[in-house]
Amino acid sequence: MAGVTGRVILPTAAPAQPSASGVGTAHAKVILLGEHAVVHGAPAIALPVHSLTLQASATHTDRDLWIDSVLYRGPVADAPDLLAAPVTALTATLRFVGAAATGLSVRIDGEIPAERGLGSSAAVAAAISTAVARAHGVDLDPHEQFELIQAAERVAHGTPSGLDARSVVSAAPMWFRAGQAQPLPSAFGGVFVIADTGVHGRTREAVAGVAALKAAEPARVAGILARIQQHTEQAAADLAGDDRGALGARMRDTHALLRELTVSSPHLDRLVAAADTAGALGAKLTGGGRGGCVLALADTDDDARRIAAALRENGAERTWMLRPGDIAA
Repeated sequence: MAGVTGRVILPTAAPAQPSASGVGTAHAKVILLGEHAVVHGAPAIALPVHSLTLQASATHTDRDLWIDSVLYRGPVADAPDLLAAPVTALTATLRFVGAAATGLSVRIDGEIPAERGLGSSAAVAAAISTAVARAHGVDLDPHEQFELIQAAERVAHGTPSGLDARSVVSAAPMWFRAGQAQPLPSAFGGVFVIADTGVHGRTREAVAGVAALKAAEPARVAGILARIQQHTEQAAADLAGDDRGALGARMRDTHALLRELTVSSPHLDRLVAAADTAGALGAKLTGGGRGGCVLALADTDDDARRIAAALRENGAERTWMLRPGDIAA
């Protein structure tokens, strides 16, 4: 995006005719394979979750800048720290379109649970940036939107890879590496089950933990990251050829590798074990870890329903199904 310098987004959009309001949407995502390794230059595969969505609406008003969400409703100036990332998306977009930070009300509605590794913070930023820009007559191009989402993600996560920023607006499975994303061919015919531990993930803490472990044991951690990368690269062919058995085995081994990196948790391990016992082809944590969600692979709908029930019986707060039609737009 022109006018982006470091972490500051400058107002560079061409003047446009404001609209009475604007709406933006985004969806959840899950990382199939590659979490944490992606931070260290390896690839990752992310899947869109079109059934879990979020919407932001921006409406011109005659009062101060206002935000309305399930967590807080009131003037942006008084918003709590936990809304720092959405507020950043809002104010950064206003700067970009050259608008004053006043006279706008932004409402956020959605189904994506926060801090579960499903991309909620990036989805909020994507929806807000689109809504605010459209309320000022500006349609963001993909690069502009990415930079605005990343501005908010840096507040939320420190040094985000950019994977979430790309995947919450991607219509198809996505291959991501070193900041670059591309659609990934898929003939997948199975069913994924997403299970929420009910425990907030701690992405920033987990990323810092892996970095510290890598500094202390560089050779061992390099080997672990290399094995995760190998599984991720081979999984692209598994998706393209619908080889569910091979993909499940890669998921199972990757969870074990992520445990070695200290980013799993007792809650996650319990749900992975429950999925395995219920007949999953493979299961692993998805996202930053130390809480959040588990992703399990089922061969059929009946298998998926059985696995989902077992996951709930073993402590999952809720589960969602991710079928082929849900993954591809």
